[in-house]
Amino acid sequence: MFSDELAKISWSETTEAIMNKTEADVLRALGKAHCSVDDFMALISPAAAPYLEQMARLSQKYTLERFGKTIQMFIPLYTTNSCTNSCVYCGFHISNPMKRTVLTMQEIENEYIAIKKLGPFENILLVTGENPAVAGVDYIAKSIDIARKYFSNIKIEVMPLSAEDYRLLTTHGMNGVICFQETYNRDRYNVYHPRGMKSKFEWRVNGFDRMGQAEVHSIGMGVLVGLEDWRTDMTMMAIHLRYLQKHYWKTKYSVNFPRMRASENGGFQPNVIMSDRELAQLTFAFRIFDHDVDISYSTRETPAIRDHMCALGVTTMSAESHTEPGGYYSYPQTLEQFHVSDNRKTADVAAAIQRAGRIPVWKDWDDVMN
Repeated sequence: MFSDELAKISWSETTEAIMNKTEADVLRALGKAHCSVDDFMALISPAAAPYLEQMARLSQKYTLERFGKTIQMFIPLYTTNSCTNSCVYCGFHISNPMKRTVLTMQEIENEYIAIKKLGPFENILLVTGENPAVAGVDYIAKSIDIARKYFSNIKIEVMPLSAEDYRLLTTHGMNGVICFQETYNRDRYNVYHPRGMKSKFEWRVNGFDRMGQAEVHSIGMGVLVGLEDWRTDMTMMAIHLRYLQKHYWKTKYSVNFPRMRASENGGFQPNVIMSDRELAQLTFAFRIFDHDVDISYSTRETPAIRDHMCALGVTTMSAESHTEPGGYYSYPQTLEQFHVSDNRKTADVAAAIQRAGRIPVWKDWDDVMN
């Protein structure tokens, strides 16, 4: 399990190694066709900041070679905000005095119908709070069963499950799983996740192994930028990605690095602020590090940076997202998990992608090749 590998890696020593990278280390990494984790550390280090334009050109080159000019579109659906966790940064925090919503199957189907009216979405991400008593595996399975009537690609972002449960959901038509580790800093993890199932670090970080054991087709990884030093966290995720690719090589992988915003439950402020230039640097570094990994930007990011980065390394984007349960039809005024920054209509996002010289793809990559 990856937790065993992670236990061998020092957070502080990794941070020091990144900050000690030199211009020579950066140039060496930029000259390689295939980069190691050590090269990745150089590319996200402060020493690489003067080489952003060169990194952008390489990122664009590798993206075009692997993905062409396509940007795959998806939309999330939050089916419940009921949660038993105490994540201090999240609007769904168990102690947050708010109305809890658990959509019925009929309400979920109404949401699917409403989403199809926004645009030709075929890729949907089903998101729940972590409360298995009201939204457990059976609830998720039924949601997927109904989704198959409307969407060709169905992913979930729910509480970490057992390998057996992931395997069961694939039989219902689940194509992928996305899970945010939030931070790989084991010593600080429980500062942000003091109680609930999410407080169990090993169970969460080893969830990716269980996905691989269940032969989940697509696994999405993410770190929440704002909790701990982003460079060290991203290095840990890069190490984790390489570990998963070695052990579960039939699976496709994606990465996501959303920047934290203040939540509704008392205005938690990020401990670390990542600038737009640093987000671009990280995106380029990940593409140079791994030519095949899918890089996703959600509507957490502003229209300006999404429009710019879709031509330089990003391969998947959401549009017209609502982060409250039933936000498309049933309960549009329910409290959001977080505020989005890109409030444009689906058609406007698609038009911006086209102006950037890219093609929004709603279903499969090969559709655009026909």
